[in-house]
Amino acid sequence: MKQAELIKKLSDKELLLNLYFTQLLMLLLAIIGSRVITGSWFFPFTLISWNWNHLFIGIGAALLVVAIEVVLVKVLPSRWFDDGGINERIFRKRSPLHIGFISLVVGFSEEIMFRGLLQSSFGIIPASIVFALIHFRYLSNIFLFTFTVILSFYLGFLFYLTGNLLTVIVCHMLIDMLLGLGIRFKLLTYKDEESTL
Repeated sequence: MKQAELIKKLSDKELLLNLYFTQLLMLLLAIIGSRVITGSWFFPFTLISWNWNHLFIGIGAALLVVAIEVVLVKVLPSRWFDDGGINERIFRKRSPLHIGFISLVVGFSEEIMFRGLLQSSFGIIPASIVFALIHFRYLSNIFLFTFTVILSFYLGFLFYLTGNLLTVIVCHMLIDMLLGLGIRFKLLTYKDEESTL
């Protein structure tokens, strides 16, 4: 059964619970993995430090990605962005505050795991590849998968540049939040949908 068919069978509440459950599981695996790999339960958390420059780098990096995606949405066919309806279902009916909270949870848990634990322990290439692979809903869409791989290396480079998880958490969170708000408020209009409006 295709993922899109599975998604259709889930209620909005079940889909949201699934999202929160997987993010909690990822955070727990990062903590356990940290203990096994580094000897410390909370090693990735030590890589977060408050730094205004790193914060602004994260914000600027997120705005660049969102601007690129907005342009791509305007020039490429909508099928290139088809993720089986997951993003639409997650964000379309949420309040802006809830979209912000979802984005914070996802950005935090995924960056603790992928940049904080995996990249710090094994390097940017394995961390970026595993990051792309866990977004398995994109595996059937070559454009989205390629975009996710590039985004993963981009986040990895930001972490390499600053050594601060704050940068990538803020960047990841803002990308998800701004694109989620774009979906919520129907601001992202695909090239082949404009003629039907």
